[in-house]
Amino acid sequence: MRGVAMRGDGMDLWRRLRAGICVVVALYLIAPLAIVVIISFSAAAFLQFPPPGLSLRWYGNLFNDPAWTDSLTVSLEILVPSATLATLFGTAAALALVRGRIPGASIIGAMLMLPIIVPAIITAAALFGVYRGLGLNGTLTGLVIGHVVITLPYVVATVSSGLKTMDPRLEDAASTLGAPPGIAFWRITLPLLLPSILSGLLFAAVASFDELIVSLFVSTARIRPVAVQMWSNVRGDVDPTIAAIASLCFAFAFLALLAEGMVRRRLGTEGPHQTEGQL
Repeated sequence: MRGVAMRGDGMDLWRRLRAGICVVVALYLIAPLAIVVIISFSAAAFLQFPPPGLSLRWYGNLFNDPAWTDSLTVSLEILVPSATLATLFGTAAALALVRGRIPGASIIGAMLMLPIIVPAIITAAALFGVYRGLGLNGTLTGLVIGHVVITLPYVVATVSSGLKTMDPRLEDAASTLGAPPGIAFWRITLPLLLPSILSGLLFAAVASFDELIVSLFVSTARIRPVAVQMWSNVRGDVDPTIAAIASLCFAFAFLALLAEGMVRRRLGTEGPHQTEGQL
């Protein structure tokens, strides 16, 4: 009994130590973000912490300065098509790699993951060299293609994971009952896979909005995403406006992840009942 008690005390101590370490790491990661958010409301004319006062001056400057508003508009014009195309192509690629019988599927899957494995500057330099011959440097089309290349692996990885955890016997049952492949996909595969697809879409959107290296190589002074504008602002004039846009980027990523969790939870609870009704 004494040994069991000592073992229980040791496990309890380990749980407390592990919880303490997790809290310390979380605070270490969140503290810089909290400081940036606080500075974005500073009344000072330069980056200063703690701020001497609070003001919304820098958020007003952000939305009144044409350089920032134009860059935000360009980022949205890139984000929507690039995230949509990456989701469509990534979902199709994941279905082909996981469900299809493609020779060398593992090699093809590894090649699709290269944009997040190879340093981004190499991908950006390669795109810059290809774009020179095609006349795509400094164009919105070139930026969209570059962001699709960068964000595609996130969708492939997310959707592939969802497919691997999905029971293929449901699709086989639909086919056995006479459903054509298209109907089986639309009524069985897609509803079960929808949480993974939406997760991939949100990851692609966040990655596109934050992408700097490819945008830095391909953009120009006229077509400049917000990440490039932030880079230019940090190198030239450092004022709390950069903290304001950084806070908005953090809020966008946080809301996207929150939406992903809510959608995944809702579809995860409703999906099985819908599928049973369809079968």
